[in-house]
Amino acid sequence: MVTVGNYCEAEGPAGPVWVKGLSPCFFFTLVPSMLMGLGALALVPVLPCKRPERPDGADAVSWAAGPRVAPYVLQLLLATLQVALPLAGLIGRVGTAQDAPLPGYLLLATVLGTVASACGLGLLVTERNQARQKLAMGVWIKFTHSPGLLLLWTVAFAAENLALVSWNSPQWWWARENLSQQVQFSLWVLRYVVSGGLFVLGLWAPGLRPHSYALRVNEEDQDIERSQVQSTEGPPQSTWRDLGRKLRLLSGYLWPRGSPALQLVVLLCLGLMGLDRGLNVLVPIYYRDIVNLLTQNAPWSSLAWTVTTYVFLKFLQGGGTGSTGFVSNLRTFLWIRVQQFTSRRVELRLFSHLHELSLRWHLGRRTGEVLRIVDRGTSSVTGLLSYLVFNILPTLADIIIGIVYFSMFFNAWFGLIVFLCMSLYLFLTIVVTEWRAKFRRAMNTQENATRARAVDSLLNFETVKYYNAEGYEVERYREAIIKYQSLEWQSSASLVLLNQTQNLVIGLGLLTGSLLCAYFVSEQKLQVGDYVLFGTYIIQLYMPLNWFGTYYRMIQTNFIDMENMFDLLKEETEVKDAPGAGPLRFQRGQIEFENVHFSYTDGRETLQDVSFTVMPGQTLALVGPSGAGKSTILRLLFRFYDITSGCIRIDGQDISQVTQVSLRSHIGVVPQDTVLFNDTIANNIRYGRVTAGNDEVQAAAQAAGIHDTIMAFPEGYETQVGERGLKLSGGEKQRVAIARTILKAPHIVLLDEATSALDTSNERAIQASLAKVCANRTTIVVAHRLSTVISADQILVIKDGCIVERGRHEALLSQGGVYADMWQLQQQGQDEVSEDTKSKAKT
Repeated sequence: MVTVGNYCEAEGPAGPVWVKGLSPCFFFTLVPSMLMGLGALALVPVLPCKRPERPDGADAVSWAAGPRVAPYVLQLLLATLQVALPLAGLIGRVGTAQDAPLPGYLLLATVLGTVASACGLGLLVTERNQARQKLAMGVWIKFTHSPGLLLLWTVAFAAENLALVSWNSPQWWWARENLSQQVQFSLWVLRYVVSGGLFVLGLWAPGLRPHSYALRVNEEDQDIERSQVQSTEGPPQSTWRDLGRKLRLLSGYLWPRGSPALQLVVLLCLGLMGLDRGLNVLVPIYYRDIVNLLTQNAPWSSLAWTVTTYVFLKFLQGGGTGSTGFVSNLRTFLWIRVQQFTSRRVELRLFSHLHELSLRWHLGRRTGEVLRIVDRGTSSVTGLLSYLVFNILPTLADIIIGIVYFSMFFNAWFGLIVFLCMSLYLFLTIVVTEWRAKFRRAMNTQENATRARAVDSLLNFETVKYYNAEGYEVERYREAIIKYQSLEWQSSASLVLLNQTQNLVIGLGLLTGSLLCAYFVSEQKLQVGDYVLFGTYIIQLYMPLNWFGTYYRMIQTNFIDMENMFDLLKEETEVKDAPGAGPLRFQRGQIEFENVHFSYTDGRETLQDVSFTVMPGQTLALVGPSGAGKSTILRLLFRFYDITSGCIRIDGQDISQVTQVSLRSHIGVVPQDTVLFNDTIANNIRYGRVTAGNDEVQAAAQAAGIHDTIMAFPEGYETQVGERGLKLSGGEKQRVAIARTILKAPHIVLLDEATSALDTSNERAIQASLAKVCANRTTIVVAHRLSTVISADQILVIKDGCIVERGRHEALLSQGGVYADMWQLQQQGQDEVSEDTKSKAKT
């Protein structure tokens, strides 16, 4: 028969000071009461739940894809177990009580714990149902658990950890000396696993994803819309979004693969970090021993040995936080090479990825913004590794060691004070820092816009001068700076608020602990050296904790800075080599376009059913009005883009089935708009074949008709061309591009308005040089001036993306079509220019 005794019975009163741990009566009264209050408060906001109304005209919703079920089912299972465990604990206690009276607090703990867990279970189910309803109605939804539910699970998990403070108490079940203690210990392990699982799953919030849906209107049977339920206007996503993916990427950079020496350095640095943790414990202990020896008039030999050991440990440790000690400095010195290795890998990966992206992406990018993303992303990766491995993890380890040390060697009150203070500090730091993350994001966005504004203005320096727009540009830059500084003020002001909150928590914790320690010393329960130990240790512990806020802000800032970098790495390469693609086997150079369709944007085709063949060694000319698609044909052949449908072949091989490198190695291009590197003329020409010698570079320049011009410069081939080649004229840049192609000696030559920037005399000279280069090579020429292509083997007239005429020059003139009209208009223009020139000469 089970009898109920007094409230606390033999478990110990809830009032007196506990030396070896907390009283079970106090613990199982306070914790279930807190959980019950949190559960009730968390459930209140969602109780008046009303099903949202459907949008106008929407009669039914059918799911195109279901939510993720497995994680939610696991959450549901754990939450159900959490409800049953308090009752299981009571039953286990009754079954092993052996007619002993049952303490009253166990009944209260069972009732309150069961109700609190039931509130959590009900809230979990309610949240999911509400999220499904909103998602079904087309409302933007990013499924996350409510703060109340997360706080309930967090406190439940923290309470199970707090029980470890009483490890040495005979009133608890840790010794497992009898069946009752063994059962209670087993149930505690189960509670720990359940509460820990709910806590971890709650942070990931895996319950629901936005999914595509089919919206049915007016009870019709067919779906009229299938779209992704998302909106760019939704709330900002957390800094910790995709945390697992980010940490996996970071771990790949932490371990220097391929370098055994650096791997050994990493292990050595981790060992030194562990040594630092041991020093943080030993230094205050030796300081306490010195004080006790002095107060006890100990022999000089013992005192001298203790002081010497203390000074040596202090030398290794440094200024109390490990920031200036020998061990820390040695670790920092060794970590330099690892950090450089990491930074180099990240920068090279980003740089390589940028070059792998498609021409479409590069035409839409903003150079200044991309460079800022690369710079901030690289520094954020190296900073994150350093902060996480050598700041955050050691700080958390010091906190845990401090709680255990005070609980075991002082009493549980000190462990409880440290635990509560640390928990409150970390909780407030995370909450406030997450709140101010939006200010940092907005500041980054505006900084990108400000830098992009400056870069665009400087790159278009000539245009600014042409239109006397210096004042306008300065004013726009000033407005951008003002917006940035306004957001920067908000970020800085919120940082001041966070610092004041942290200082308040630290001050209260230090005051409470110091008063308690002083009281025990006055009651002669502790020695004077123990007070010194407490003061030294707690200040030493608070120093890294004070920096923890800074570290957390730095980590969050780095995560924010990494977001743009990860977005950049997520950019998919549009043109990819097909799986198993081999090299192009070049034979003669026959080019075939068969029923090619292509569009830059949906809804408007740039090329429509284009078909033609260029025989080996022939020259094909593409003419037509601007925007007709002539240059697009060259870009498709060079495979800057993949066609929508049809086929492009070289020597019978589909170019989409060969590697891009092998394809482009056989093609030389002279573009319409030549952009040069900010380097010497020689190196710009040598870019056509980087292994070419100086003689070959000069021979290519002579063939392009620019050698004499180069030699007229004071520095000759070592002349710097300036950014984008601005120190050279348009014709000179064009001839440098031609020299590059000549030096490459490709089998196929693509000329995109290659002589458009040249005057008549230079054009004729270049045409002669190009004729030699193109001899016995398959050539495609895009030309505006028809006089430059009259000798082409075949001329295609492109209009609105279609081939409207084809043939040789004479045949096209005889047809009297589009080509003949273009020829007549250009001839009339040349005649008018000649007459104007003659009249000016006479005057």
